[in-house]
This record gives sequence, structure tokens and C-alpha cells, in this order.
Amino acid sequence: MRPSRGGGTVNVGGTGRTDRSGQAAAFDAIGGRYDEAFPHKEGQLAAVERMLDGLGPAPRVLDVGCGTGVPTSRQLVDAGARVVGVDLSAGMLELARKNVPEAEFHHGDLTDLTAQGPDGVGEFDAVTCFFTLLMLPRAEIPGALRLLHSLLRPGGRLALSMVEADLDDAEIPFLGNTIRVSGFLRAELHQVVRDTGFEITGAETYAYAPASPDAPPEHQLFLNCRRTGQ
Repeated sequence: MRPSRGGGTVNVGGTGRTDRSGQAAAFDAIGGRYDEAFPHKEGQLAAVERMLDGLGPAPRVLDVGCGTGVPTSRQLVDAGARVVGVDLSAGMLELARKNVPEAEFHHGDLTDLTAQGPDGVGEFDAVTCFFTLLMLPRAEIPGALRLLHSLLRPGGRLALSMVEADLDDAEIPFLGNTIRVSGFLRAELHQVVRDTGFEITGAETYAYAPASPDAPPEHQLFLNCRRTGQ
């Protein structure tokens, strides 16, 4: 299973929040080897293109679990977007700042981001969240999606992906490290996304064989979504 699009990890907080320090340390150690293990990213490139088609000029976009910034933050900046990236791995963010110096990057938990207040990051026209929610137990994923919903302007777009798998906080080896991952079968994922306030406007599935021998083939689920409600 592929643990995160760009090596990103996100810690969704509140009572009973899962400790993600081990996940961050693993991706700090992995660094640029992540992009070597997952060199083909056609699915997420296409999902970003579909998302951008529904936005105006110079949209403000949040890249959740931005990892090394490649390819998503880079793709968004090249398309004229104003990009804010967030990731729990300081090592990955160091690479992202070099790869995409035009973007703004934050080190920390997703739950530290708020739209309003002195530390608020404002609202966004769109959010990308590629493979990042894999790093959470299933019970925390709806809360993460509701938080993303709250950071989007009404009608804002979400480009989301997961690996199709019936797993909940399972321990797996990955690139010489141990991480914990979760997944859904596609019908379950669609229901979770709808239940958290999104309309699914497009869905694609890609069969993917990573370059790394310790990462098995997988089916990647890409969803393009629109925020519903006010």
C-alpha cells in the first residue's frame, strides 16, 4: 500500500487524538526516496487538472500532506494557483521548500489550521488531499474531511485519493520503516465523503505498480468533489 502522495502525514486532533510522531519520523527518514519509489503519478496529475477546470484564475489552494511538493504543489503553482502546503514531516517540508519556493508551507497538524482568528489561514477555493488520509485510523477520517469542508469556500473543490483496501490502522513495512495505514473499499469511501458534506463530481481508478519491491501493486481511487452547503 502506498502510504502518502508526497510522503505527507496528517494528525487529526481532539480528544483521543492518535499520536503521529512515529509516522512523521518515518517520512523524515524516507525523504526523497519516496518519489523514487512512486515515480508515476498520472492519477493525481489528472485529478488536479479536473479540479482546476472548475476554478477561476489564481485560485487559493491548500495541499494537505504536501510532502516533497512534487508533483501537486508544483503543478498548482505552475497553473497560477496560490498554494499553501501543510505536512507533519519536517524532512519532507525541507524538500518541498526547495522544490516549490513560490508556495507557502506549514509544519504541523492539519487541526492547527483554522480559517479565522489571528492564526487563521483564511478560506480556500480548493483542497488537494492525495493519499494523506491513509495515515489515520478510520474513526478519524470523517473528522478530517469535515475539517477540510470547513476550510473551503461554499462550492469549493476537493481532489481526494485513497488506496482501495479493507484496512484500519494496520502496521505495514514501507521503504525500510514501519507505518500504520487505513483504507476503504470504494463504495465505503464514497459514502464517507458524501456523509461529510461533499458531492462527488468525478471518480477514477488506476492500477499502480510502485517501483519499490517492498510496495505491492494497488488500486488508487481518485475523487473530485464539491463542497455542499453554506
